[in-house]
Amino acid sequence: MLLAIDTSAGTSVAIVDRDRGVIAERGVADTMRHAEVIGGMIEAVLAESGVARSALSGVVAGMGPGPFTGLRVGIAAARTFALALGRPLVPVVSHDAVAFAHFGGATGSARTAPLLVVTDARRREVYWSAYSGVDELGLPVRLDGPGLAKPDALPAEVEARVFDAPFERLDATEISAGALGMVAELTFAARRPFAADEPLYLRSPDVTPSNGPKRVTR
Repeated sequence: MLLAIDTSAGTSVAIVDRDRGVIAERGVADTMRHAEVIGGMIEAVLAESGVARSALSGVVAGMGPGPFTGLRVGIAAARTFALALGRPLVPVVSHDAVAFAHFGGATGSARTAPLLVVTDARRREVYWSAYSGVDELGLPVRLDGPGLAKPDALPAEVEARVFDAPFERLDATEISAGALGMVAELTFAARRPFAADEPLYLRSPDVTPSNGPKRVTR
């Protein structure tokens, strides 16, 4: 069983199991209160699921793409929890969870058109990832991305680079930690590599440290 955490959009936390699916999940759409709510949400899903911390085999972290301030809260929480448990951190691209849920997960669905996942990057920009569908295990097949673009330029840019057929666009405002965890479970079962253990900020943070101490004058 896995604890899954994502703060690339709102805040979402879940307990998942490969055989049982999503056992417990909590989500908050607010993009400004990640740090305030995440601790309580972790405690809530653990209590609701009845799963002991010792029964967890790892902690899944949504690696984005996402804005710097929000995304780092979830990744830091996942790393801290994994370290405290002595369990591995499992990195997963957050957009993969959206595609997984859209295409029906491991059970599959009637959706066959390629998919463009779009999330808010702020600063009048969006993050995007392109998917052709899912493979035989139900895992999303990412064609390109994650990338960063201006909203007006996005359709033409993606069509020219990726798609050669009509595609669906999904503007996601939340990322399901349950779907994120199931992507991790199926990826591990298939013995495939996980995402890189690096946050997908795709640009510099809003605030950067100064190059040196300020000069004091009198």
